[in-house]
Amino acid sequence: MNWRTNKINMAIQVLPEAEGKDKYALVDKAIEAIEKSGFRYKVCPFETVVEYSYNEFPALMESIHQACAKAGTQKMLSNIKLQVNFETDVAIEDKMEKYS
Repeated sequence: MNWRTNKINMAIQVLPEAEGKDKYALVDKAIEAIEKSGFRYKVCPFETVVEYSYNEFPALMESIHQACAKAGTQKMLSNIKLQVNFETDVAIEDKMEKYS
């Protein structure tokens, strides 16, 4: 199996900055972009976890950043964590199952 096409998990935290704008409203635009992507995701207090393939990473990041820029974000810091398994898919439930 090619690991780049396996499902991975990405945790993304966006920290948008825009004078006179509500930061949470800007974060909502990032989450809307993730929702529109059609990928499975879970919103958490400090980041959003997305399940998709590594090959889809650049397009998703671009759509998140474009959505925030369009909403008026002037600067943005994005913190990203990736979990990759080189042999099989990674699922959100892998980490959350015992807490459900």
